[in-house]
Amino acid sequence: MIDSLDMTDADRALVVEQCRQSEEDRIVVTHGTDTMVETARAVAAAGLVGRTVVFTGAMIPYAFGSSDGLFNLGSALSFAQALPPGVYVAMNGQVFPWDHVRKNRDTASFERI
Repeated sequence: MIDSLDMTDADRALVVEQCRQSEEDRIVVTHGTDTMVETARAVAAAGLVGRTVVFTGAMIPYAFGSSDGLFNLGSALSFAQALPPGVYVAMNGQVFPWDHVRKNRDTASFERI
């Protein structure tokens, strides 16, 4: 549990390795939104054939009281069951391929690119 802005390449390698070693082929990763796409890129680059990995997080931190995190987690769990193998980002009820999404800090949302 670290702030995603403090993540290093070694931290991303650990996420990749945990996904690689998982007995499950459908994985949900909770992650800070600032560098979620960078970690998703590392997982995608690892070429984990046959696995569906969905990243999600909260735009509003849980500590603020009215977080979107639980909604996003529930959505990510559903997307992980329904999507074909690949790496995705699930936020605000939407799912994006990892390489077609970015965080828009002005609108406090993720958007397709």
